[in-house]
Amino acid sequence: MSVTERAAPAGSTEAGATRPTPRLRWGAGFIAAMLCLAVLLVLGAGEWAAQSERDTQWDNLRRSGEVQALALRGVATRYNYLPFTAAQHPLVSQLLHHPEAQGVRDAANAYLQTVNHHAGSDMLYVMDLQGLTLASSNWDTPNSFVNQNYQNRPYFRDALDGGTGRFYGVGKTTGEPGLFVSAPVRENGRVIGVVAVKVRMEPIANPWEQLRDPVFVADERGIVFLGSVPAWLYRTSRPVPDADVQQLQHNEQYGTGWTPRPVPWALRLLDDQPGAELRLAGNGKQYLAFEEPLPDLGWTLTVTADRRVITVARQQAWALATLASGLLVLGALYWQLRERRLAENRQARIGLEQRVQERTHALQQAQAFRQSMEDSLLVGMRARDLEGHIVYVNAAMCDMVGYSADELIGQLPPYPYWHPDDLDRHWNDSDTILAGKATPQGKENRLRHRNGSDVYTMFYTAHLIDGNGQHIGWMSSVVDITAQKRAEEQQQQRETQLQRVQRVVTVGEMASTLAHELNQPLAALVNYAAAARVLAAQGKTEALNDSLAALSTQALRASDIVGRIRRWVRQHPETREPCDLQAIVEQSLGLLLRAEARRHGIPVRIDLPPAPLRVSADRVLLEQVVINLGLNALQAMQTHTPPPGGHELRLRIVADGGHALVQVLDRGPGLPPEIAERLFEPFFTTRSDGLGLGLNICRSIVESMGGELQARHRDGGGALFEIRLPLDP
Repeated sequence: MSVTERAAPAGSTEAGATRPTPRLRWGAGFIAAMLCLAVLLVLGAGEWAAQSERDTQWDNLRRSGEVQALALRGVATRYNYLPFTAAQHPLVSQLLHHPEAQGVRDAANAYLQTVNHHAGSDMLYVMDLQGLTLASSNWDTPNSFVNQNYQNRPYFRDALDGGTGRFYGVGKTTGEPGLFVSAPVRENGRVIGVVAVKVRMEPIANPWEQLRDPVFVADERGIVFLGSVPAWLYRTSRPVPDADVQQLQHNEQYGTGWTPRPVPWALRLLDDQPGAELRLAGNGKQYLAFEEPLPDLGWTLTVTADRRVITVARQQAWALATLASGLLVLGALYWQLRERRLAENRQARIGLEQRVQERTHALQQAQAFRQSMEDSLLVGMRARDLEGHIVYVNAAMCDMVGYSADELIGQLPPYPYWHPDDLDRHWNDSDTILAGKATPQGKENRLRHRNGSDVYTMFYTAHLIDGNGQHIGWMSSVVDITAQKRAEEQQQQRETQLQRVQRVVTVGEMASTLAHELNQPLAALVNYAAAARVLAAQGKTEALNDSLAALSTQALRASDIVGRIRRWVRQHPETREPCDLQAIVEQSLGLLLRAEARRHGIPVRIDLPPAPLRVSADRVLLEQVVINLGLNALQAMQTHTPPPGGHELRLRIVADGGHALVQVLDRGPGLPPEIAERLFEPFFTTRSDGLGLGLNICRSIVESMGGELQARHRDGGGALFEIRLPLDP
């Protein structure tokens, strides 16, 4: 009712003409308060959304930096072993001693080309002490490194000083950038040359160009040398001292005509933020920049994110908050206008509207959170009904198989991503799950991506229950294990290659013993042949036949020695068979150990069990382990002062429960704790001419047969190495 619609009677204490005024004033104050609250709500919502989006971006940048740094470090350190391994080859030392010998050069070029091809590196080459390249894997290409001088390169100088060099720069010969890793070639403790490998970093940097925001890597001087924006390459992000500029120009690290030019952006540190702000000079575009240090490489990886997403999030929050505030103010106005007539209805309506708004907001938040959670999952999700129709797939599942959700939803088995070679297995797994017999342990399956590549996955399936507790289908989570499978295959290949390297190294050590073993039968052959000529001249037929028979026996003996060496050295796939440990130990002694011990004047003692012990093993590989442990024991005793009882190599075979033990004991210097704890590490050795691979490979061989290889200090001085293998039932 309007305040002017009815006048109050005279003398009335209500003073009808003036009572509504306080109500109107109170309503105007309430509306003003609501407007202020709405403004504060809009501003607060905008800041909250901006801060939330900013935190999300920093988290994304941190995760992206960790992933990119891991990939970058993996590529940068992948070939660290290659120069050191190639430097051990006899051809490299022979080339450095006889650089003018064409035959040696050709053999070295062929060797480097083969190793480079199998390793997958870019270039592999050998330099003399003056930095002149004597042989290279690209010797037969127009951009051959042969006869090129790299004396001014830091990686050459680092290797020349006896260390390992690592250097990223533009190639002097090819003009193509890459990472150079070098190692010295040593002989008798001195450096006689340098072996270097060049690795291209483009495989890790090329995908960055497809990213929306810049990614780049800078060296310790702040020079950008790798990144997704070509125009930024070889530019400086901070001032470079004149001495460093001269050094870079002398090294020709970034090309012959390189001069320092600043990058077209500036970094500004942000208070209470994990990163900085990167602002482009031309268009003023701003990015959030997160730096991931790589101290082991001397580099800094920087990943960025466009800051506009924060502004967009703030504007969207403003719009939503403005809409909500407007609805709230309109509701308040409506409530004020209807206050006098419909107080009860007004209260009920406002309460209902508020509940609807709260419920709507909660549903929107829940839906947004659910959608965000599904989109951010790295695990694939697939839901099927009781008949096998696909009713839901998430983005990760679609990325995993290469099909869109529209293409998969509604499909019945066979699904398009089933691998054609595993159809029987897929049908069996599907029928088992639909029959309600799914196991919680998960099943490994091989899928076929739409592009034809294989995807290895683990499927975990559980019941799909609706809101009423009814079983309506099956929900499967799918984990992509392709990278893990490939890593396992690469690890197995690396172990096989390391075993081959150890065999080749051991062949050199066996050469002198092989010559010693063959001296006796060869000398006997000469004597019997001379006797046969004399007897033939004298016509003594019977004595002649005896001499020829003895000559044939000695020839067969020499052939047997060579044949055993060849069978042992030749690489072959692992074959497990029942083996008598006594025969293996005796074969190892006859093959190499006894002759080597006799040559050094060290007696050999064998302790055999009362009954033969048989194990399931690869005979040739197990002989290699025993020989390697025996040679190590002999070498340890050569440089050690004999104990009171003198040196002795002892081989002992004993039974221990369900296992057979082969023990190799010596009286050398023993195993101090600092050496024992690192004894089986790859490339750890106490010998100046050793590779440090023998014991690591021996342990891998024994473990592949289901056994263990252990080492400990021997009481009274010396070392004890023990091979423990399960007895063959």
